[in-house]
Amino acid sequence: MGITKETDIFDLIERMSALIRSEERKKCSELGIQSVHLQVLDYLSRCNRYSDTPAALTNYLGMTRGTVSQTVLLLEKKGFIRKNVDLIDRRKLHLSLLEAGLALLEASRANDIFTQARVLFEDEVGHCEDVFVSVLRTLQKANKSYSFGLCRTCHYFNQSALGFSCGLTKEPLIVSDSEKICQEHHVR
Repeated sequence: MGITKETDIFDLIERMSALIRSEERKKCSELGIQSVHLQVLDYLSRCNRYSDTPAALTNYLGMTRGTVSQTVLLLEKKGFIRKNVDLIDRRKLHLSLLEAGLALLEASRANDIFTQARVLFEDEVGHCEDVFVSVLRTLQKANKSYSFGLCRTCHYFNQSALGFSCGLTKEPLIVSDSEKICQEHHVR
């Protein structure tokens, strides 16, 4: 695809997305896994305790429950993740990343060409996250999907002298929860 001044920005985003997925498939092939496995591991490394469930994972990936269920079973069998029963609601499962899963995720990021691309982009264009966030929110609203934003940027996030808390769940938050993505995120 030749890039000209007349190239539509969404064509560029689509092309970048295709390249990202292509590189992801190559890296996954080298590691002997499928792209969906890497996407699950990546998600679990970035989500907080409110979003580490199979249902939240299904929403985040936009896949069927069956596909996610089979993927989770395989990753658990290979020792990359663990299922944990919720201590309060025993019907609810939480997923956690094990050391082997974290190691696989780190191996997939070795020589990350996208880190290099990010640096080039920021040098040339500067920080224009607000534009991308606005476009993403518009697309999420149009598709009625969850925002999965950082907890600390949520409308329900509260900070006081006592620490952090979630206004939605009325529960205290630890620092690591506030720094991760949450399915219940609502734009401020």
